[in-house]
Amino acid sequence: MTKGQSSFWSSGHWPTLVAAFLYFDLAFMVWVILGPLAPAIAGDLGLTPAQKGLMVAVPTLAGAVLRVGNGLLVDRIGPKRSGAISQAIVIAGLFTAWLLGVHSFAGTLALGLILGFAGASFAIALPLASRWYPPEHQGKAMGLAGMGNSGTVLAALFAPGLAALFGWNMVLGLACIPLTIAFALYLLMAKDAPDAPAPRKLPDYFEPLRTADAWWLMAFYAVTFGGFVGLAASLPIYFTDRFGLTPVAAGYCTAACVFAGSLVRPMGGALADRIGGVRALMIVFVAAATALAGVPQAVALPAALALFVAAMLALGVGNGAVFQLVPQRFSAEIGVMTGLVGMAGGVGGFTLAASLGFARQWTGSYAPAFHFFAGLAVAALVALVFVKDQWRRSWTAAEGVRI
Repeated sequence: MTKGQSSFWSSGHWPTLVAAFLYFDLAFMVWVILGPLAPAIAGDLGLTPAQKGLMVAVPTLAGAVLRVGNGLLVDRIGPKRSGAISQAIVIAGLFTAWLLGVHSFAGTLALGLILGFAGASFAIALPLASRWYPPEHQGKAMGLAGMGNSGTVLAALFAPGLAALFGWNMVLGLACIPLTIAFALYLLMAKDAPDAPAPRKLPDYFEPLRTADAWWLMAFYAVTFGGFVGLAASLPIYFTDRFGLTPVAAGYCTAACVFAGSLVRPMGGALADRIGGVRALMIVFVAAATALAGVPQAVALPAALALFVAAMLALGVGNGAVFQLVPQRFSAEIGVMTGLVGMAGGVGGFTLAASLGFARQWTGSYAPAFHFFAGLAVAALVALVFVKDQWRRSWTAAEGVRI
């Protein structure tokens, strides 16, 4: 520890960090819940592969758009109140869907729009935690709060089994129970940081978009987080269709993959703190591209599962690494940048999930979509090589922070 630095646990507000994690975790659980339920929903409603792909992709796109609005709201009324509003909307939407039922493809899309508010939690939970911590601990704070994306594991583990016992519509109502508990804990534990930046005029919120750095960070997160959430939403469909697994078995396989990516997110932030976010991302893009390109060649379940776990490990590290870089460059605009970068991640997730469905329907194979996304990872690597030297020259990093 260098002079002037404090230990991680004494430098921030741990109840807020825990509250941010719980909020993020349960929100992500329901954000992707249509993925594990997709085989049952598709069977009942007679959905085509393209419709299944769109059904699981719409929440990611809705979450992407809403993240921008949440980023603005965070800077205007603070992250705690913004999170309370978002959680109330999601709980009310799921309760209504359970009470009235979802009876058509259009109904699944409408539910997906509501679930987008859960995905938009990203733009609230991360600044809620981040504002309490100094620059040298940003990677760890953002990584621990961001590990709430492990909620996708809960959806994959429990939703298919509960659907088999009670029906998939009942799962929507059951999800309201843990969401309500997390909401109560959030209200008790979360606290806005005292040194939050003052609200600015509306046009000022989009000032970062005038810089190329913002667009690069958004593009890199579209690959890392887009790959993670796109796979989390789509793997239950892939495993049931490609290998003939039951929805419950497909949920277990998906949970294993998602758990790997969630577990390493804080490690990605810590690794970026140690070796620099740029170097960490270069490793990530190579590993992710290699694993995703190899998936179509995997004819046996164990091989496919190993490649998906490898891809998720890489993408999880990448998620943490990107958000080690964001506060170094945009510390004064962390609220809106979290929303903008998160939006790009959601767009990437929508692209992967939707492309898998359309590729299956139009070509009879998922391979074109996996090759396409592997190509995006390679393109991101080339772009990072192009900008890294300029970043290291022009960014002013805090003492002890590596870019």
